[in-house]
Amino acid sequence: MSQGNLVLFALLGGTALLLYGVHLVGEGLQRAAGTRLRHILSTLTGDRVRALLVGAGVTAVLQSSSATTVMLVGFASAGLLTLRQTIGVILGADVGTTVTVQLLAFDLLFLFLGMKLIRDGTAPLAGSPLFADLLRALTDQPLVLVLLSAIFTGLVRSSAAVIGLALSLASAGLMPLVGAVPVIFGANVGTAATALFAAIGQNAEARRVAAAHAAFKVIGVLLFLPFIGPFADLVSRTAPDVPRQIANAHTFFNVALALLFLPFTGLAADLITRLLPDSRRTDTGAIYLNPQVLDTPAVALGQALREVLRMGDVVVQSLRETLQVFDHNDEALMREIVKRDDLIDRLEEDIKQYLVKLREHSLTEDQAERETALIFVIVNLEEIGDVLDKNLMELAEKKIRGNHVFSAEGWREIADLHRMVVENLELSLAALAAGDREVAEKVIRHKGNVNVLERRLRQQHIARLHAGLRESIDTSSIHLDVLASLKRANSLVTGIAYAVLGQHHA
Repeated sequence: MSQGNLVLFALLGGTALLLYGVHLVGEGLQRAAGTRLRHILSTLTGDRVRALLVGAGVTAVLQSSSATTVMLVGFASAGLLTLRQTIGVILGADVGTTVTVQLLAFDLLFLFLGMKLIRDGTAPLAGSPLFADLLRALTDQPLVLVLLSAIFTGLVRSSAAVIGLALSLASAGLMPLVGAVPVIFGANVGTAATALFAAIGQNAEARRVAAAHAAFKVIGVLLFLPFIGPFADLVSRTAPDVPRQIANAHTFFNVALALLFLPFTGLAADLITRLLPDSRRTDTGAIYLNPQVLDTPAVALGQALREVLRMGDVVVQSLRETLQVFDHNDEALMREIVKRDDLIDRLEEDIKQYLVKLREHSLTEDQAERETALIFVIVNLEEIGDVLDKNLMELAEKKIRGNHVFSAEGWREIADLHRMVVENLELSLAALAAGDREVAEKVIRHKGNVNVLERRLRQQHIARLHAGLRESIDTSSIHLDVLASLKRANSLVTGIAYAVLGQHHA
């Protein structure tokens, strides 16, 4: 094997080993402390300095700013964090990732075998005039170095590994500090790619978080790029050897960005929010379900609950408007309710699939019970939607086509029963949102009251028939079927309350 092939093998093999090592460390730490770290991130306040410190600390532990920003994207998608809350964490994450590079700069070859392979393999290149000319040419083209470094970092998803490669070349005497600085800048830009990809298909707030991370990096590089020479001269005074100077340059750059942008987090949040406004999404399915947090069941269940409550709000709206359709013979509203049932069906399917995927992860007994309860809730909500669509709206259409009118007394009775069902549905969803067993038990008690009322109203309608009241005779089948449909809807509502109590039956 020629010397050139040996150098290439060492370079590629060492880089792959370094990437694999960084990946293993990050994955191991996320599994060991990921849930706790995610909880810390998800409970942040608006304190900018505290957010920066937390971001730096979490990233120092995970050894990956990409892992931190991806978590932030997930929390923003779930509605757990706002852009304003995350900006300080983003700046802190960029500071925290410098810890890994500082460790790589130490001469601890037994800890960094990949670095050793790269350093030993590239050592023969120090005597190659061709390679020296190539590096000199690249050093004279800092913008090209920035772009190459950014692209490579985006591909390997690790700025630490790319800067680690620069450290190894510097140790072999192949890369001066002034050539490594553009690599540092490019690596910082390229590391934003992971969060940008994670934000694809997410809601506006998640996209804003990823955009903020990328914007800080790009603006920071644009500010520093014209001053590469003076910046390198300044950093060269901090340490006698080039590898340590490179690590310091990476640290100084990110700390400077944090200090520069931290006072303007509010302005930055407002600007990015204006540039990326909320999308209008009313009938496009789930908006809170983020598959990237499925490995953290507590967060995933929280997202699923938000989507279930959103589905419940849609059902409540349709149930409320049902009475208006009957009262005003509103055909346009009737068609809207029928169409809205498609959204209810889609939400039920989206949430169910999300919860099924969640089951593939390790759940505690309590989490498994909550997952099962949510499935029962969405099934009942979907069935209520079917009652509204396939029963009540068909009865409304029959009333409109026949130009029928309920008797004044009969209409008041329908309105009274409808009001009780709406109230019970709202109470059951409130019990679900708060985990309130007392409210759930109240809904269950109301079931008996609704059943008694339905039987009494049915008897009163029959009495009006016997009395020969014309409106009652004309609307008899519609009237009785409306009462039965509302009773069926209330039974399904009670099933939601049972699910809150952990008793999955109606």
